Amino acid sequence: MKDKLIILWTSRDREVALNMVFMYALNGKLRGWWDDITLIVWGPSSKLLSVDIELQDNIKKMIDIGVKVKACKACSENYGVTKDLENMGINVKYMGEPLTEYIKKDAKILTF
Repeated sequence: MKDKLIILWTSRDREVALNMVFMYALNGKLRGWWDDITLIVWGPSSKLLSVDIELQDNIKKMIDIGVKVKACKACSENYGVTKDLENMGINVKYMGEPLTEYIKKDAKILTF
């Protein structure tokens, strides 16, 4: 897990998304702070992302520069936004087991 960062974004707070989560993920990749960045969209953030065009544009930028963006399928199903997230190019899948594996492997994880 060297030089790999997992960002777990759960907040429905738009300001947190723009001024921390997305800012750090974009700069972390562009400036080479991390070789591998995965952003996991989980819970209320999936609903927020499905309706906010500016956040969607930022997700596209992240995907374009190589940030891996995944979303929790159980959460997206709960909010009825699975297709919306998939249409953004997000890998939507059940994330409980992958997150557990990241934790067990002592991955670097930021949560918001």
